[in-house]
Amino acid sequence: MGCFRCAGKSRKKLNNVNKKDKQNNHSTTDKVEVDLNVNCKREDNNPKPDQLSLDVKSLNLKEVSNEGKVNGYQARTFSFDELATATRNFRLDCFLGEGGFGKVYKGQIEKINQVVAIKRLDPHGLQGIREFVVEVLTLSLADHPNLVKLIGFCAEREQRLLVYEYMPLGSLEEHLHDLRRGKKPLDWNTRMKIVAGAARGLEYLHDKMKPPVIYRDLKCSNILLGEGYNPKLSDFGLAKVGPIGDKTHVSTRVMGTYGYCAPDYAMTGQLTFRSDIYSFGVVLLEIITGRKAIDNTKSSKEQNLVAWARPLFRDRKRFCKMVDPLLEGQYPIRGLYQALAIAAMCVQEQPNMRPVIADVVTALNYLASQKYDPQIHLKQSCTKGSTSPQEGRKSHRTTISNGHSSGLETYSSRKGLSSPRVRSNDHRHFVNDDGFETDNYGD
Repeated sequence: MGCFRCAGKSRKKLNNVNKKDKQNNHSTTDKVEVDLNVNCKREDNNPKPDQLSLDVKSLNLKEVSNEGKVNGYQARTFSFDELATATRNFRLDCFLGEGGFGKVYKGQIEKINQVVAIKRLDPHGLQGIREFVVEVLTLSLADHPNLVKLIGFCAEREQRLLVYEYMPLGSLEEHLHDLRRGKKPLDWNTRMKIVAGAARGLEYLHDKMKPPVIYRDLKCSNILLGEGYNPKLSDFGLAKVGPIGDKTHVSTRVMGTYGYCAPDYAMTGQLTFRSDIYSFGVVLLEIITGRKAIDNTKSSKEQNLVAWARPLFRDRKRFCKMVDPLLEGQYPIRGLYQALAIAAMCVQEQPNMRPVIADVVTALNYLASQKYDPQIHLKQSCTKGSTSPQEGRKSHRTTISNGHSSGLETYSSRKGLSSPRVRSNDHRHFVNDDGFETDNYGD
């Protein structure tokens, strides 16, 4: 009998525990639903999950969130009718462009009194609901002036739309490769400003976000430009949580854009932060040269930008041949050498030879601060021995990351970074001309 009495007491306690567990589970569920429905009104105490929550659950998504849960979610939810009205039913005169996700339209949302860019998922396109959800979750965690701002989204039946801040100057690709008649090409100062800002956005993803994120789709068409040519990274559908702790990489199927994808990632499927660095180096080369990452209109030896540039890195006399002709010789020779040194480091075939993004940011911030004035400086000409004697006396030879002598030379200045060097133990660092070293030991 005593056993039965104990069992009775235990059952009573167990019932109390179960009640508490149910209460705790209920509050946790509510918290997730509130996070994903910040701006949705509840009509009862047990609302049905919204479509985004169902998408997260069905995909078992862990790319950019902890078990698919997002805390402090801030983006608005819009109805499909609201976005159709904002774009006048997706009229052709509101059309901005098209990518793997779908078509992008300019719109005016009255209730927030804001001009926006609305991206509508093409159900038959290259990207799908997974990429849509990853983008929403990534940008809900991000807050940086060099990342595009997600204002809201629509997940209604089969419709999936993303609402961003409108970037009036379009993409970097348009200014480099699809320049309209009558438009001036980007000058050197603007190019350095754009690439430095893009680097800061990438640094935020790698070093500041929790958990850290690998972008995986860095290219000129995904760098959008706002007022004053302020750059912002966009399109995070392929983003992936990076390796944490002792892990060195994330194994995943190869995704990205041909010409920007790091060769080590393409061959092994092992994704690292250095995969983004390679893509960044390709973008930097595009900005310097005005060439596309892949250009099938050129001869076979020049179709791949990195393959074309590598032999030129070894001969400084040919550096001026790498510069975008649209600059018309208006660029600083020292700045060119330093920019090419950074690009050469970033596109190294061996990932451990590439610099970390923090060092790239330091170097590019310095380059962006050194303003080139065409009224003061002479135009550069691509002739033999074009470097002036005065500049020649200031130059000093450095080494590239493989330890071999290179034609990449930089010039001393009172403050600033010269080209990267590597010690015998594969310890990479950037060296100030005043002797200061910035060290890094990998991811």
